[in-house]
Amino acid sequence: MMKMEENGDDGLVSKINKYQKMDKDDEFDEELEDSMIKLRQQHRRSSDTRKYVFACAVFASLNSVLLGYDVGVMSGAIIFIQEDLKITEVQQEVLVGILSIVSLLGSLGGGRTSDAIGRKWTMGLAAVIFQTGALVMTFAPTFNVLMIGRLLAGVGIGFGVMVAPVYIAEISPTIARGSLTSFPEIFINLGILLGYVSNYAFSGFSVHTGWRIMLGVGILPSVFIGFALFVIPESPRWLVLQNRVDEARAVLLKTNENESEVEERLAEILVSAGLGADKTEEKPVWRELLNPSPALRRMLITGLGIQCFQQITGIDATVYYSPTIFKDAGIKDKTKLLAATVSVGFAKTIFILVAIILIDRVGRKPLLYVSTIGMTACLLGLAFTLTFMGNGQVGIALAILLVCGNVAFFSVGIGPVCWVLTSEIFPLRVRAQAAALGAVGNRLCSGLIAMSFLSVSRAITVGGSFFLFFLISAVSVAFVYKHVPETKGKSLEQIELLFQKGNEEWQRGEVELADVEHLVQKE
Repeated sequence: MMKMEENGDDGLVSKINKYQKMDKDDEFDEELEDSMIKLRQQHRRSSDTRKYVFACAVFASLNSVLLGYDVGVMSGAIIFIQEDLKITEVQQEVLVGILSIVSLLGSLGGGRTSDAIGRKWTMGLAAVIFQTGALVMTFAPTFNVLMIGRLLAGVGIGFGVMVAPVYIAEISPTIARGSLTSFPEIFINLGILLGYVSNYAFSGFSVHTGWRIMLGVGILPSVFIGFALFVIPESPRWLVLQNRVDEARAVLLKTNENESEVEERLAEILVSAGLGADKTEEKPVWRELLNPSPALRRMLITGLGIQCFQQITGIDATVYYSPTIFKDAGIKDKTKLLAATVSVGFAKTIFILVAIILIDRVGRKPLLYVSTIGMTACLLGLAFTLTFMGNGQVGIALAILLVCGNVAFFSVGIGPVCWVLTSEIFPLRVRAQAAALGAVGNRLCSGLIAMSFLSVSRAITVGGSFFLFFLISAVSVAFVYKHVPETKGKSLEQIELLFQKGNEEWQRGEVELADVEHLVQKE
């Protein structure tokens, strides 16, 4: 009897344990299901955020298509304009180069304008001004009227070139900021390619009509820019500067995958904006730029230097005057000249995609090394080819290959990285106007190269001109080593602290980081 009672008790205990285990299993299943739901929600939010930021970067970059298209289309249109309007060689240089010179006025005004009306509406203003200039150029009956349209287009381009990288850097999450801020350079290259294709496509029209159609097609991207203004948000950092903190928080919630990081990022922006500081003690931005602190001076050397080196190594001479270069190499037929320039556009556009993939993985500085060293080699080879191997099939093939190589190395590094750096290294309070100064340096150098290339080439030959570009490019390699820090993976506010440490500190930090990465790879 006792044995039966013990067996009964054991059975009861076993059932109780079984039910308890079932309850625990049910609790575990519920927790697992809750975790899975949260993970799915987080994944959906991350996907939506990435798509939203990507769309904002694309729309903000549309102004860059206008610059690229103008650069590409003018290289071919100038041949027809010269024939139609009977302009001189000096007028050709002025017509080509004046856009870059005038765009520096737009870039200077763009900094103050974007601080006053916002980054988004400055992009809209840029599109309106450019569209007006493009219309004037399309229907210009004389060289003087054509120049008026060119001046207006230059101001619009200056606004757009300056504000787009700043806007994208300010809305992008840290992990993807490099690739997203490179988008304007992608669209410049796409515009150049479209300009080259337009030259080739409309070259069959009459001399009087062909160049007008080529220039008129450049108006089309402005329509999409008007639509974009109703889709993209304002920069959260600009909103903070206007004391519109709640609106800034709402934008950050849309552009950051992790909600917990939003308040942390907002706090960093508030500190960088100096909203808690005594405003009576702050210097005006222009005075701060003219009399900079040691940290800001290092930023200005880096930002202005990389912008100027991007242009004085001759990229715009290569792009604007590629038909002249290929003609000097031995190609005489007009249609073949324009067809050869299309290959340059393809090379420039394809290799910018390489930079977009690598810039947030490899970093800014390694890409700059590859770019400047590769360009230096190609420029030396091109100078040698044009000087000693012109007017032969081998010389023509080498010239095309080396021009394509030069623009490819440009697109891999200094082309996009230049704009990424100048949009991320400056403190928030001076960012727009300091970036505007960088854009001014870029446009000024571009204009000087474009307006002097034909005259210099006539004096020392086209090959001699590229030997000068080779020497400048060699100097740019040393500049990158000495004055450019690695900014990959750092927030905009952390980069500001990096410049306060100085050149020797960040170079030591890069060596230590390289050692750590090497050890991790070995393990």
